[in-house]
Amino acid sequence: MVSGIYNTGIFAFQTLLRAVAPFNPKAQLWVEGRRNWTDRLRQALDGNTQPIAWFHAASLGEFEQGRPVIEAFREVYPDHKILLTFFSPSGYEVRKDYEGADYILYLPADTSANARQFVTLVKPQIAFFIKYEFWHNYLRELKTAGVPVISFSAIFRPSQLFFKPWGQFYRNMLRCFDHILVQNQESVSLLTDIGLTNVTLGGDTRFDRVSQVVVTKKAIPIAEAFKANMPLLVIGSAWPEDMAVLIPFISQFDNPLKVIIAPHEIHDEEIERWLKQLSKQSVRFSQASTDTASSFDILFIDNIGMLSSLYQYGEFAYIGGAFKQGLHNILEAATFGMPLFFGPEYDKYQEAIDLVTEGAAFPVSNERELTVDFTKQYQSAAKAAQISRHYVQRNIGATAKVMEVVRELMSKRIGE
Repeated sequence: MVSGIYNTGIFAFQTLLRAVAPFNPKAQLWVEGRRNWTDRLRQALDGNTQPIAWFHAASLGEFEQGRPVIEAFREVYPDHKILLTFFSPSGYEVRKDYEGADYILYLPADTSANARQFVTLVKPQIAFFIKYEFWHNYLRELKTAGVPVISFSAIFRPSQLFFKPWGQFYRNMLRCFDHILVQNQESVSLLTDIGLTNVTLGGDTRFDRVSQVVVTKKAIPIAEAFKANMPLLVIGSAWPEDMAVLIPFISQFDNPLKVIIAPHEIHDEEIERWLKQLSKQSVRFSQASTDTASSFDILFIDNIGMLSSLYQYGEFAYIGGAFKQGLHNILEAATFGMPLFFGPEYDKYQEAIDLVTEGAAFPVSNERELTVDFTKQYQSAAKAAQISRHYVQRNIGATAKVMEVVRELMSKRIGE
């Protein structure tokens, strides 16, 4: 019965997206990206004789989380092709040219027919689901086909359906995984309490990824010129709810401070509206140059793909999403060593909880709280900066733990 409700829900979701696609660019990308997916997949795989490892990420954040494992797998198993799928356009459209994967596609909707056909065509030797992805029909088909399935960097909370008295259907999804590597001890306890034994405290592979960002960071001459050796606040992935707090704070803050603002989504009208609301001299990145950038107080980033490298220039970071949408990646900033600020809804993010507890991160609910906390850190940021940098460094190593499990499962499969 629950399975029928689930499948009906998937069908209804597809129908809704098709209905709104003509009016919503994201929905249109979702629909068009999956149109004739079997033909696209057959064409992509045509002539391939090598075994395939399948990695699935919901969106861009999960991809970045999974990237260290993808690259480690490539190094250890160079004879395998790598298939990478995304659920969300915000992941696929940004990383569709990622060189670390051989095939990059949208994941077809999780219907019984799609899942069966997908697994039959791909014939994966192993499958990876990054963090939160739990798709009933795909997991069932993989289990039936005897394909080892790993979930890594997962995190669980008591409020989730897996742990409700009526959550048997969802618990059965978890039993399709051959191994689940989780971020914290609470997740281990929750899973073992419902009878799962194939669970490892593996940490979060994002630490490995952001440690790579420090090494591979790209120089951004306009940002360097803009900074002009002044204290710099980098605002990453800002939503309107964040800007409602940030704009009055920035406008009234009297001490020397440069501000870089990277919106979560690039909308020209929205950026222009924010530019008008700010009382200080502001410029868009696309309209700035190394000769003129230093004369402005605020630099708006109106492109995508450079945020992780922008943090190298900052002394402070504000990370968006924690007023409503969900806190974005704070580790990219933390790895460069700086105090972190974000909205009040952060309790689902272990790294945010840890850094707040340790005194390197500061949740704020309004402009007044941001002013008070930021002013304190402006006067003495060294301690928080050191805490955030060391926090990332001591949590590196989750990828190695995932690969230990991979080697064990792959050796069993090869030995069959």
